Amino acid sequence: MSGHEMKKTTVTQFLLALVGALIPVLIVAFLIFKLVMGIQTTHVDAVDTQAATEEITKRLKPVGEVAIGEAKPDAGGVVDGKKVYEGLCQACHATGAAGAPKAGDKGAWGPRISQGKDTLFKHAIGGFTGKSGAMPAKGGNPALSDDEVKAAVEHLIGLSK
Repeated sequence: MSGHEMKKTTVTQFLLALVGALIPVLIVAFLIFKLVMGIQTTHVDAVDTQAATEEITKRLKPVGEVAIGEAKPDAGGVVDGKKVYEGLCQACHATGAAGAPKAGDKGAWGPRISQGKDTLFKHAIGGFTGKSGAMPAKGGNPALSDDEVKAAVEHLIGLSK
């Protein structure tokens, strides 16, 4: 093989190697470009505050919820305090665990009821530590709505009158 043919073969091999190396780089660059363009198409214009707020709310929405028992409103939107109580609250209020006043115990509930429903709601929703025990916020289930907790308190009051 002559020197000229050898140079030609070496140059050809070099060019093939260069093209072979550039193809994956170009493919990666193309994919990055597509990713960036895809992100930009879902970006909300900062001038449209309502759309921006909706987009932020959608992005921050939890993937799932934790629910103990069947403490969810029925189709009419009415919360069943008995279901909330049976699904969560009775664990302590039926047994007196952690110093919880037992459901139906008029002596234990009388002074609490006399403080007013707003106080009972506040303690049940936000939690409370008293002389005889502790009430965790929302009975230890932060997935409960305030209305569900209030309905359970109403149910407990009804059992204790």
